[in-house]
Amino acid sequence: MIPPPLGLYVHIPWCLRKCPYCDFNSHAVAGELPEKAYVDALLADLARQAPQVAGRPVQTVFFGGGTPSLFSGEAIARLLEGIAATVDLSPDAEITLEANPGAAEAARFSDYRAAGVNRLSIGVQSLDDQYLHALGRVHNADQAREAVEQARAAGFDNLNLDLMYGLPGQDKDGALADLRAALALSPEHLSWYQLTLEPNTLFHARPPALPDGDTVGDIMEVGLALLAGAGFHQYEVSAHARPGRAARHNRNYWTFGDYLGIGAGAHGKLSGPDGRVRRYSRPRHPRDYLAAPTAPGSERLLSADDLPLEFLMNALRLYSGVPASLFRERTGLSLAVIEAPLAQARARGLLENDPAVLRPTELGRRFLDDLLLLFEVGA
Repeated sequence: MIPPPLGLYVHIPWCLRKCPYCDFNSHAVAGELPEKAYVDALLADLARQAPQVAGRPVQTVFFGGGTPSLFSGEAIARLLEGIAATVDLSPDAEITLEANPGAAEAARFSDYRAAGVNRLSIGVQSLDDQYLHALGRVHNADQAREAVEQARAAGFDNLNLDLMYGLPGQDKDGALADLRAALALSPEHLSWYQLTLEPNTLFHARPPALPDGDTVGDIMEVGLALLAGAGFHQYEVSAHARPGRAARHNRNYWTFGDYLGIGAGAHGKLSGPDGRVRRYSRPRHPRDYLAAPTAPGSERLLSADDLPLEFLMNALRLYSGVPASLFRERTGLSLAVIEAPLAQARARGLLENDPAVLRPTELGRRFLDDLLLLFEVGA
């Protein structure tokens, strides 16, 4: 089996303050960041994993968190130099760094660009101070706009903005005003997604008053039209891009590509020479990770029963779907193993009838969980 494309995910777990809606592996800063020690740990982690992907080019790198922009430009430069010395980093690799608005962090954008970062993802979440306050964010709307200006001044021509809707106290007009404000900043990519109350978060324990389902539905309908009218193509459930600006790293996830994961709590997925697919994760707590960055974390070999759902729960998020032939390429299984649920999904109008492509219909996109349920073993 030809190995799929390969990416690298780098997790930087610290943030200034834990947001009440966040369920990511992030930890509020307590004292000075152990920047040098953590970069050393990341590079040791990568060196341990590198032999498993020898000869395979790394086509994308994604610094996620937490808040990676808490790290200095010098640290990111040393890390990228170490990555390039350890694995085969493609000359045209997409290298994304997540950043939060704020004067101290935005001032580092020029250093990140000089280090080799060529795509910036800024977590504005809203451009209205009342909603930012309700979300527990540490920046305000003016700082968000200033961060975009500084990113452009630093030379970034590939910019994503994260924007939420369905926020506490937000009505349709407020959500659409937020979206228009984000569009006015002319990003190349927008991740526009609904706030959800995730387990093990403060919002889940003490839920705020959120817009009702009808309001959220109206926001989505008008918002999608606004995005399309502004020249954005919706290529995934919450991802909208100008032509040629879809996130390569995320597309690799959704097409069941491979990726190394380094850093506290990072996840990875690798296909072996025998075609077996392995998912793994690194120790979650930064303290444990720093103490033993090369120690084994958890891992799981996917069975033949696991693979169809694992593949489809990613691929069917893509609005254009994927070639049906990709199922065999990425899983090693014949499409015949899911012939019955495919037929059922098409009969229910959840999947397009084209046998050459696996693509959800509009109904299938609206009821994606129901569509995926058909492919669960024993369903």
